[in-house]
Amino acid sequence: MGSINKDMPLEMLISFDKLLQRYDTMAKSDDAFLSSRAKYVLEAQAPFPELRDGFSDIKLLEKHKDVIRIILQDSFAEVLSENEIKAASLPYFDIVFNKSKRFQKILENAGKDFKPFIRNQDEGIDYIMASTVILKFHYGFNLDFSRPYFYDIPDANGVMHHYRILYNADFMDILPTDLAKEITQTDVDKLLENPEDLELWKEMIPPNSFISKGFVISNMFDVTAEHTISEIKSNLISSDKRGSETFISDLQETFRSFFKVKELKIGFVTYNSKDDQLERVYGNGIESFLLKEKDNELCNNALCIGSYDKIVNEKGYFAVPDVDKYFKLSEGIAPYKGLHEQGIKSAIFAPIVNEGELLGVLELVSTKKNQLNGVNATKLDDVMPYIVAAVVRSKIEEENLIDAIIQNECTSVHKSVHWRFEEEAKQFIIDGLEGRQPSFKEIVFKDVYPLYGQIDIKGSSQARNTAIQRDLMIQLSNIKEVLNAALKIEKLPVYEELIYRIDNFIEDIKETLFSNSEQTIFDFVYADVIPIFNHLKKQSKELAKMVEEYENTINPETHSYYDHRKQYDDSVMLINKKLASVIDKHQEEAQEMFPHFYERYKTDGIEHNMYIGSSIANDRDFDPLYLKNLRLWQLQVMCEMENKYYNLKPELDVQLDVASLILVYSTSLSIRFRMDEKQFDVDGTYNARYEIIKKRIDKSFIKGTNERLTQKGKLSIVYSQKKDELEYLRYISFLKSKGYFTNNIEIVELEGLQGVSGLKAIRAEILYRKNKEDKKTFTYEDLMEELKA
Repeated sequence: MGSINKDMPLEMLISFDKLLQRYDTMAKSDDAFLSSRAKYVLEAQAPFPELRDGFSDIKLLEKHKDVIRIILQDSFAEVLSENEIKAASLPYFDIVFNKSKRFQKILENAGKDFKPFIRNQDEGIDYIMASTVILKFHYGFNLDFSRPYFYDIPDANGVMHHYRILYNADFMDILPTDLAKEITQTDVDKLLENPEDLELWKEMIPPNSFISKGFVISNMFDVTAEHTISEIKSNLISSDKRGSETFISDLQETFRSFFKVKELKIGFVTYNSKDDQLERVYGNGIESFLLKEKDNELCNNALCIGSYDKIVNEKGYFAVPDVDKYFKLSEGIAPYKGLHEQGIKSAIFAPIVNEGELLGVLELVSTKKNQLNGVNATKLDDVMPYIVAAVVRSKIEEENLIDAIIQNECTSVHKSVHWRFEEEAKQFIIDGLEGRQPSFKEIVFKDVYPLYGQIDIKGSSQARNTAIQRDLMIQLSNIKEVLNAALKIEKLPVYEELIYRIDNFIEDIKETLFSNSEQTIFDFVYADVIPIFNHLKKQSKELAKMVEEYENTINPETHSYYDHRKQYDDSVMLINKKLASVIDKHQEEAQEMFPHFYERYKTDGIEHNMYIGSSIANDRDFDPLYLKNLRLWQLQVMCEMENKYYNLKPELDVQLDVASLILVYSTSLSIRFRMDEKQFDVDGTYNARYEIIKKRIDKSFIKGTNERLTQKGKLSIVYSQKKDELEYLRYISFLKSKGYFTNNIEIVELEGLQGVSGLKAIRAEILYRKNKEDKKTFTYEDLMEELKA
């Protein structure tokens, strides 16, 4: 066996001197029994001084084993040898001797060539841990170096057992050699900052710089149950369990130790409460013994009445200790038929339940009768909380992954159609797990009825251009003022030329702002004005101050004067925010009536699309009543949005007006999610007519006139069929009684749009209230007069 020394800070010497010193004292005791006992031990050791002096040759352990047994007899009581798992040992060298009878038997069952090794005790960790012992017991630095140590030892059946080791180091001394160095607190601080730098530790505490003289008593305890519970917990906590190649095999091995059943296998199924069926869990190595090769099966087909009642209704463990017996008694019904065909002889099915909801079933099976039964099923009580937590977490991870796939493939989608995207995302995941090329297929909803509405800010383009004009003229005037001051100090022609160009710019934009005017002036300022201003800052304090005052008026984000445009942008942003909040809030109520697709987007105003039909509501029965209900709801909400705006108008920096429009389309159509554009669009050439009308309708004119359809103070309802006209006239009549409209209702024909003709419109004058509580109503003109007052 040779020397036990290796590259360590400690040079190990096996010695019993420290223990024998106790016997030296006991030999002088007045207690005759103790004295006699001590003298017997000392006499047995006396011929072998190396047992006191110390030795590193492991062969001497075998040579002196009988004497060593006498020396250690009091420490290893013979009457406890059949029960205690105990041995003398050397830390960090995996040397054990003088083993108790029970420990010896455990090692024999593991196999004749088996040698116990401390888990996770590689050389680097070994060296550093031994160094921390030296730092504490020799140098006096109070470090917490304790950590649990384990032996992993299989039993005769090959089931792994885990033993926690507790060391008694009462009979160990640590002695410095000539290689030992002085260690300061600064050195310790450096070591603690670099806990994995093995070379640094070797530099501070060199190899063989200390002698470890003595031995350690190892007391071991079988902690397999506690350890396997911890292992199960650790395995289940890890993320991406289904994608891991070793997750199931590792978990299965741990369960084998937990149940002490070498033949044990595990499986999982999820429970779909909506369809009352068991479904396969897709992932590396994940099996189901209830489903066999099937992807899913109704519970009534996969389980018998008894097992269904126990698992699904009572949510309790269902144990089958003898599958063959129940296969015969039941005349081959499920689940016994499938288990019998797979060679399974005993099984436990444990429901995975969270807050009363059945999420799935853990399947434990064995090829031996009675190995799994109702008694050892209770062991699951200790691990089921971790399994439940893992399943809940996995479910959340899957939902997050589904959302991430939807987000990546489709951007965000409305909750009414999210279920359909979830279905496709789940298939996307399954395809990936099963090695197929995953692709997110296009999603189509057929036979849905569209509703479209908009509240447009009237004259927004002109208001924006006016704001830009004013800002540009103010900026140019401020630049001119600085250049005039510079011209007085330095009569340079370049200043005059710049002033001339500025005057031309002001003259050009005073009447009309062209599409390229803003960019042209921006380029002029950037290329010609800023370099001059940087020069002027150096010429005099007065000019530097004027330039700085100019620069303080320039917005750092737009790099231009931004006052009137800011007022316009802030006004439009506030309008959009307030109007969007009205329809979004009411949408929550509308979804309760019947689920439908809804999208709202902001331009210069608010537009919204809605689609309603059975296919969007997950095949819920659709009745035209729901479409009529949504149309009436839309009319009311549009009027409320108008009221919201005109109550907001006095607070705005820029006084603007809005006009509302609704498009009525009675024919059902299909909508398809366009993967390239990440949005829904109508599907098919015929249905494209709807999109054409929607995009062009707000620019339409009354037939034979130059009058635009959309007017402030009026809600325009565009349609093509007489039945739609009659339907909306009924709604308007009803809403007049509720104070939404006046009696000023007109029906007009529209000029034909490109590719579309035959459109008509109802224009209904809206009644306004100054606030919700105010019962007094106003027409648009009355309201404007009232707001001015």
